[in-house]
Amino acid sequence: MTDRILAGKCYCGTARYEVADAFLYAMNCHCSNCRRTTGSAFKPFAGIERSKLTLVSRADDLLIYGTDKAHDAHCARCGSLLYSVVRDAAYVHVTMGTLVDAPGIRPSCHIFVGSKAPWFTITDDLPQHEGHMPSPRRASPG
Repeated sequence: MTDRILAGKCYCGTARYEVADAFLYAMNCHCSNCRRTTGSAFKPFAGIERSKLTLVSRADDLLIYGTDKAHDAHCARCGSLLYSVVRDAAYVHVTMGTLVDAPGIRPSCHIFVGSKAPWFTITDDLPQHEGHMPSPRRASPG
């Protein structure tokens, strides 16, 4: 079975992408960098292997801020943050607000609440983590 393909685009419609609806995780990030790049209280994002995201528009329609291994990809015209390349360029964090189609995943927690905006109150029941979400502990060999 093939994954459903979701469309994504910036505010002005210049920068467009497609991504498989095969996200591995989704979270709401409250770190100061995500707040500044989105202009919002937090950034809802969904993570997926980089190979599962395809740029539909031209590469020069993007403004890349960062390095080849870790960067934010914005529309060069309107400035919308589309996705972030993370984890040594193996994954992308798609900003869920730029998805045209509804993904099958929803955020499972809030991260970096230790640096959230003081004027924002989290009102849902999702787990909250001061920093990164802790990695699951591996069972000890018995």
